[in-house]
Parts: sequence; structure tokens; C-alpha cells
Amino acid sequence: MVKTCPNGQELKFILNNQIKELDVPADKTILQAVRELGLTGTKEGCASGDCGACTVLVGEPSDKGVRYQTVNACIAPIGQQAGRHIVTVEGLESPDGELHPAQEEMVNCHGSQCGFCTPGFVMSLAALVEADVSADREEVLQGISGNLCRCTGYRPIVEAGIAALEVGSSAAIQGQELVQSLSASTAQAVLQPANESELQESIRDFPNADLIAGGTDLMLEVTQRYEAKPNLIDVTRVEELQLVSADEEKLVIGAAVSYSRLEEFFAGRSSPFVSLLHRLGSRQIRNSGTLGGNLANGSPIADTPPILIAWDAEIETVNTKGEARLTAVSDFYRGYRDTTLSGDEYIARIHIPHASIESFHRFFKSSKRLEDDISSVMGAFRFEGTPDKVTVARIAFGGMAATPVRLKAIEDLLTDSELSRDLVAQAVEALGDKMTPLTDVRASAAYRSEMAASMLERALLEFMGEARPVITEVSLDA
Repeated sequence: MVKTCPNGQELKFILNNQIKELDVPADKTILQAVRELGLTGTKEGCASGDCGACTVLVGEPSDKGVRYQTVNACIAPIGQQAGRHIVTVEGLESPDGELHPAQEEMVNCHGSQCGFCTPGFVMSLAALVEADVSADREEVLQGISGNLCRCTGYRPIVEAGIAALEVGSSAAIQGQELVQSLSASTAQAVLQPANESELQESIRDFPNADLIAGGTDLMLEVTQRYEAKPNLIDVTRVEELQLVSADEEKLVIGAAVSYSRLEEFFAGRSSPFVSLLHRLGSRQIRNSGTLGGNLANGSPIADTPPILIAWDAEIETVNTKGEARLTAVSDFYRGYRDTTLSGDEYIARIHIPHASIESFHRFFKSSKRLEDDISSVMGAFRFEGTPDKVTVARIAFGGMAATPVRLKAIEDLLTDSELSRDLVAQAVEALGDKMTPLTDVRASAAYRSEMAASMLERALLEFMGEARPVITEVSLDA
């Protein structure tokens, strides 16, 4: 690892099949860097990772060559990209002028209207083509879920995506040899420790530096609040934090594992969790965002803390001496954006019991948009027992108060009681007494109360084997 102050320095990476060396500050975004280099096809629409106009591909070595995935260039620091291959829309065309299938089919299907959003769509479709996914409409819809078309021309864009997937991958993106030729000692503009020992050393040496993984929340302070982040320690290259393992009792997930990797890992383990992940940001966000980051930022509207509370998960934190401790996720939050994490600690791993994942669980999210939106209410439920009797209950909500909320009183009401419609009604009524939701720009307290009650009732009735939950009338006076 390069031993230097992380205040920005020479960065070496690959851009559209050419090695580049730049002097950049740590918090400069990919978007800013490529546009300053004259690659203006990458657009800024929102500067918050919501619209997808800034989408680029980032490639790095994998066991199958170089793996490319979409990234929101507007909130991704260029300093994290040492040794990686950044591909913009200008880099899709082959040296002999042949268009990438995503470009060619956008032309053939008349997918471009005003053109502002088109480069981002093309990059998202190109990522699908390079990943060699099936020519399926749902695959395309998932792939472009983080791209907004301001001219509402989605039909020809989807048709272009399906047609491009039928054509197959292109030889235009050829960064493999260059990526593999750049060594691990490539010049870095941010500190990029390779293991936990180096991470602990970096935190000791630079205690005021910000830890960054996906940056999907942290970088909004740069792009929206115009705050400088001159000192960054990138945890995404810490080997131990990228591991997912299992023993007889639990799963252990590294804090820097991305949501996209979690989707793959949980595909055969928890369909409710995978379904929820499909609504957690866009594909670009899930390629970058991490479980550890979602926990560490302390946001009351984060989607995963209620799930982890319902699963009885524990957070493993480690200090600069290498000393580790475990904290239940339900005990991790002390107040609004305030956690038990001390200044010399980092989140290393999340421990989830197998028994929790294997038991009945449901996760429900209410938001103004189906995808890529912040929760108004997030409900997480886990029950053990039989359809007639609950022996273990876990009920947690996000978006209701200053912190994620676990409702132990409702859990106690349900535990070891005979399940019936009357008991469900009692639990729903008690919910209004035990929670005082907030009102903000996303939803009123009354709406949150009604949605939380509906979620609890639905989870209980599904556990009882009811195919069509019947929503009871809820008092909104609480």
C-alpha cells in the first residue's frame, strides 16, 4: 500500500482503453474528471445518483477476466478507481468505428429523443450485453431501473435493450490486458488498504479521514452540500471486508460486500430479501452500495437495519488495535444518525443466524416510486412456530422515528398465544399505542400508522396461511 497522506495525488487508471495519470483531489467525482478530459457524453442530471444520466462502466479483475458494472459517475470518486477501467459512452465504439450493440440498437429502435438521457441508457444496456444476460424484458427493466427518460420514451429503449441482448457482446470493450497489467501498487489518490491490518494502520495515522465504501450516501455531502472530503480511506479493497462465509450457526457478511453481490448470494436463501434489494436504489446504486455503509450512516430511513433487527443480526466492529466486539443491530442506534460506533472503530462484518433466515420472514417497503426511492415506511417481520401459534416474533420498522424501531411489546403480545383474527386485530390496535410516527415530506404520521398496521396484519395473516389478507380498519388518532 502507498504510505501517504490521503489528500489527493497522482492517480493511475484506464479510461476508454488508454492508461491515464492524473493529479486529483480525493473527493473529485468520475463525472467531473471525464468531462474535464473532454468526454462530455456523460451528463449530470441530479448529482445524487437518481437519474442515471451520468452512468459509466467500471471494470476490474475477476476470476472470469474483467468484470464491468454500471456506476453513477456523479457520486463515485475518481480517486477510488486506481487500476480500474472506466468506460464512457465515447469508449463503446470499436477502433474501426463499429458501434456497440447497445448503441446500434438504440439507433435502430429510435430509442433516443432529446438525447440528454441517452448516454446513460446506452451504458446500462451495454452492461447487460457485456454480462451476457438473457434477452429478457425483465432483465432490461432491471438494468435500466436507475435511468430516467425525461421524454417518457421507454418502449423503444426496452426494445433496443432486448435487441442488443439478442446480438450479444461486443469486442469494443477491450481493457482486460491493460487492467491486469496495472499492479496493486498503482498510484492512488485515496488510501486503499488491502487488508484489515493496513486499514487499522490507516485509521490510526489519519483519524480525521472519512471511511468510504460505495459512497452513495457520503458523496452526497460533496455534491449536494458542497462539503470537501479531502481525506478518504477506501475500504472496498480490504480483502476481509469483501468475504462472505458461513459456519454451522450463522452467515458472516463483510461490511464492504455490495448489494448486487448480496442479491446473488441470497438468491436461493431468501426471496423476500432479494425482492427488497430490487427496490433498494437502482442497479448502479446496488453495484456500489454496501451493507456496512447502510448501517454506519445511521439513517432512520435505511432499508436494511429493520431487516437485520428482525433476523437477530449482530454487527462486528473492530478498533485500531484489532479488538473486535459484537453488538445486536437493535442496540446499535442511540439517536438520529448516532450509533455506538466509536471514533477508532469500523464495521467489519455482519453476523446473521441461519435459523433466522430459514424461518418465516417478510419485508415490506412503502415508497412513492416502486424502485429507486427512499422508504416512507419499511416493515420487517419474522415469526417462528406454527400457523396456530407464534413461538418467536420479531417486528421492526424503519422510517417511523429517529432510529429503526423494534416493537418488543407487540412481539410479547404475539409470543406463545393462539393465533386468530382477533389476536391479529389486537396486535394491529396495539401498534398504534406503541408507536408515534413522525410527519415529514415523505409521509404524514397518519399515513405511516396505517401502512405499518397494514404491513403487520399482512405478515401475520400470511404466516397463518391466509392467501388474501383482509386489512382491518385502523384508528389514526394515535
